[in-house]
Amino acid sequence: MAGKIPDLVAEVRTGTGKGAARQARREGYVPGIVYGGGEDPLAINVNYYALLKKLKAGRFLSTLFNLKVEGKDDVRVICRGVQRDVVKDLPTHLDLMRLKRTSRINLFIHVTFENHEKAPGLKKGGTLVIVRPEVELEVTAGDIPDHITVDLTGREIGDVIHIGDIELPKGATPTIKRNFVIANLAAPSGLRSAEAEDGAEEAEGEAEEE
Repeated sequence: MAGKIPDLVAEVRTGTGKGAARQARREGYVPGIVYGGGEDPLAINVNYYALLKKLKAGRFLSTLFNLKVEGKDDVRVICRGVQRDVVKDLPTHLDLMRLKRTSRINLFIHVTFENHEKAPGLKKGGTLVIVRPEVELEVTAGDIPDHITVDLTGREIGDVIHIGDIELPKGATPTIKRNFVIANLAAPSGLRSAEAEDGAEEAEGEAEEE
């Protein structure tokens, strides 16, 4: 299932060079360039505040966008660079690369957990501790999964869920090659405290025996 690809709205920038870029900034835009995809580069302007909002949302460089420019066909793009003011650290220029549907890209995909009611460990009072709510996967631009699913059926207290335990969508592969942890089922706090006390008592007993 393909996820919803966010829009990035831009305007064609008339003129090129530093003069046109400075003019764009004065008018409340961030100048940019769109390249690749077998087409000529396209100079654009993006609304400054709209771009800043997306930047603050995080992971801008690993998000696939649907670029909308009036008079042009929509195209999927990914940002390959954001230049910033060295003093204010605010965006001054961005580079966008066009993608074909067959292009391979790295994106963060949301992790969902299902069948909580079928997990014995949760019924006993255990807690689901989510280590990675999102996982970076290498996917095909034309077939981006909306999420990956972790089935909690049969999970007990103490179980650790690794990326290798999850069935990934066809064509998707983790960018991290090791078998990293996604989540675990922790014991109830009361039980953890009791176990800690038992461990302390055992340690004291051993010390006395010595």
